[in-house]
Amino acid sequence: MEVGERGIGSATVVLTLTLAMLLMMISSVSSTRYIVGGNMGWTTNVNYTVWAKGKHFYLDDWLFFVYDRNMMNILEVNKTAYDQCIETHPLHNWTTGAGRDVVPLNVTRRYYFISGKGFCYGGMKLSVEVEKLPPPPSSPLNEKSKSSPSLSSYRGRIVLPAVFAIAVVWDSFLRFWYY
Repeated sequence: MEVGERGIGSATVVLTLTLAMLLMMISSVSSTRYIVGGNMGWTTNVNYTVWAKGKHFYLDDWLFFVYDRNMMNILEVNKTAYDQCIETHPLHNWTTGAGRDVVPLNVTRRYYFISGKGFCYGGMKLSVEVEKLPPPPSSPLNEKSKSSPSLSSYRGRIVLPAVFAIAVVWDSFLRFWYY
């Protein structure tokens, strides 16, 4: 009897941890990582205004800068410094020296990035507006869906993590009852 109670208690712990992990996975699925400049990266001869045009940058998305670490850098600046390519006193220097740096877009506002060392004058500058993620679209077929989004609108964000969570729970169940 004691062994069975331990198995059930352990299964509850595993289920709780699995559900917590599932919730973290669902929240992280909605963010997007953009490689700045696409396959060209953060370099000269790329029009970053054109690259950013048509893209929607949402809260908790990421900008991934890939560049020549020996020559370029990533400076977050204000609008004046962006317009005039002023690299002194940046708001933040995102350069880590690896040539592969990630910038979290964790505030809804306009961000301005330049590369110093004269590269800004050659066009290495990027401005993006970060906005809140819009609510899922409502279904015109069902009036009830206007007040609460349907499960189908979340299907792409839930299916894979849910399958993973079910597999973990099933594996745990089998381990506790057969071993």
